[in-house]
Amino acid sequence: MASIEIRTTQNVTIEYELASLRDRFFAFFVDLVIYYLVYYLLWMILLGLFSGAMTDWGFNFIATLNVAGLIFYHLLSEMFANGQSFGKKVLGLKVVRLDGREPGLGDYLLRAIFLLVDFFLSMGVLGALLIGSTFKNQRLGDLAANTAVIRRKSQQHFSLSDILNIQTIEHYEPQYPAVNQLRESDVLLLKSLLTRQKIWRNTAHTEAVQLAVQTICKELDIAPPPGDKIEFLKTLVRDYIVLTR
Repeated sequence: MASIEIRTTQNVTIEYELASLRDRFFAFFVDLVIYYLVYYLLWMILLGLFSGAMTDWGFNFIATLNVAGLIFYHLLSEMFANGQSFGKKVLGLKVVRLDGREPGLGDYLLRAIFLLVDFFLSMGVLGALLIGSTFKNQRLGDLAANTAVIRRKSQQHFSLSDILNIQTIEHYEPQYPAVNQLRESDVLLLKSLLTRQKIWRNTAHTEAVQLAVQTICKELDIAPPPGDKIEFLKTLVRDYIVLTR
């Protein structure tokens, strides 16, 4: 599964799993179902109220309103739900900026407007081709807004979301204060090792974890943990971020 690394405003690098073409297709399908259920109900109400006064112009206006309504649906749902339309929420997906900042109104607006090209004018073919072929699974709207769609909960690798929830040292007491002797590259290497061990559970990665624990304990002059080595390395990463933030 493709992934990206984003450096947050707290200067923490997090690895996210990119949403696949299938994930985004089903999320968009859910959005279409929800939107057109509402649209159909409104259409029935308008026909009931103004059926005698409807002209060709009126029908054309409602058809145009259909396209505009879907664009506004995506704009408002992503903007007010922190990057998640109803479909994305169901599939566990979210829109993020690639520079680590929170997406704003302009970003969501670009994504919504480019639905005209990604979906309507190309019948969804252009959007599907770009999501399936670009390095970061981006359609035109993503490319214009510098965004990507990720899985909120990765199915493959160690997540640092719990670390991001730690606001101050008062809320979290580091267990290994000596960890601040490590370099940032050392901690990133540990994070990468944890990720690879989570994906590929084999003897080689188990031995690599053991070696990393021995090396770190020797460098920091601390006793090797008697319990879970993986949790020990996760704790070291968490402590480092809290102590060096």
